[in-house]
Amino acid sequence: MRINRITLREIRMPLVHFFETSFGRTTERRMILVEVEGEGATGWGEVTAGENPFYNEEWTDAAWLILRDYAAPRVLHYELRSAADAADRTAHIRGHQMARGGLEAAIWDLEARLANRPLWRHIGGTRSEIACGVSIGIQDSVEQLLDKITREVDAGYQRIKIKIKPGWDVDVVRAVRERFPQIKLMADANSAYRLSDAARLKELDAFYLMMIEQPLAHDDIIDHAKLQARLETPVCLDECIRNAHMAEQAIGMRACGIINIKLGRVGGFAEARRVHDVCREHNIPVWCGGMLESGVGRAHNIALSTLENFLLPGDVSASKRYWKRDIVTPPVEVTPQGTIRTGDNPGFGYELDRDYIRQITAREETLG
Repeated sequence: MRINRITLREIRMPLVHFFETSFGRTTERRMILVEVEGEGATGWGEVTAGENPFYNEEWTDAAWLILRDYAAPRVLHYELRSAADAADRTAHIRGHQMARGGLEAAIWDLEARLANRPLWRHIGGTRSEIACGVSIGIQDSVEQLLDKITREVDAGYQRIKIKIKPGWDVDVVRAVRERFPQIKLMADANSAYRLSDAARLKELDAFYLMMIEQPLAHDDIIDHAKLQARLETPVCLDECIRNAHMAEQAIGMRACGIINIKLGRVGGFAEARRVHDVCREHNIPVWCGGMLESGVGRAHNIALSTLENFLLPGDVSASKRYWKRDIVTPPVEVTPQGTIRTGDNPGFGYELDRDYIRQITAREETLG
């Protein structure tokens, strides 16, 4: 498989409602779409980096340069043995997994289309329907949060994740549990706490959460192991798991009971499958995290979530939760039972709304 041309597009999409974490509030997403052309077909991927280097060191403008000047030239006009070979071609670029992962995902999509197979089957997926949860950001008030949860529960979502930070944690979770005693509930801290806050985090044990996600530093495993030893609630690691080796280290140190796999964070499908396999071998369940993706990134997340060990509902929800109009057709939809059904269309399974993509493209550059 030979890639003859790569087109980068930065699109800008306003969110239906602001999304706030401990990093800050997001009202518009600037995302990079990667289109690869070869063998008479095209494949599409999405770079999931944020607008600022707060989740990790990557951000939209830096990802553009990494793709244009380093990652793309290493796969252009090169005879790839398979899509997984693309990850090897860019592996010596330190960090920048989201930039590399967006390119690699596009090549997987291209390979699946050339093989006339749906992407989820092409990567080894085993389920044709995935369970869905939602992630709800920090709100202006507890009542506003409770109202949003009510809407999502009524829509059928199987799990609710709420963002927490110091000053918006125990009392908020208590209020949610009092209103919704039976829902599957988890809390995501996005590295907002320190080990010295362990006693505060211990208070969350009273609310039988599914997990507390990434409570401590984004690059820490050791303190998470110390924290997990003090908590009954499973710790879920996110930001600090960038590859299968880090997953093995965390599991070996008993730093977590669950791992979140984000396609961009680990650099694409090849490494995501390795992380998945390590967790499966150690009986650690995984789920798919989200980064406010457009329909392209969302479709890739759906494919990833069909792998065998994705046992927990992920942050893969309907397009309409985030966008008035998505860039894929039909938009991603969730059943009343809180699931998304995969299909048999080649590649990631949706058509691109090219007219809308042109309307919201802020810059475009073609390589090769």
